[in-house]
Amino acid sequence: MKVTINGRPHEAAGALSLGQAVAVLTTAQSGVAAAVNGAVVRRAAWDSTALADGDEVEVLTAVQGG
Repeated sequence: MKVTINGRPHEAAGALSLGQAVAVLTTAQSGVAAAVNGAVVRRAAWDSTALADGDEVEVLTAVQGG
């Protein structure tokens, strides 16, 4: 299965959840948001949200600075 994560192609040998896709980019426990095909997905649903071939995933992390 091929999915795009933050604009970069990724290939998975089998099923992939949104939670697993997010883990590719960050291990942060807070300040992270994710969307599939432009629709924001609540964090509580990441592990139960199955990705399909061709899905586009965007993962955003909050950054503090001054």
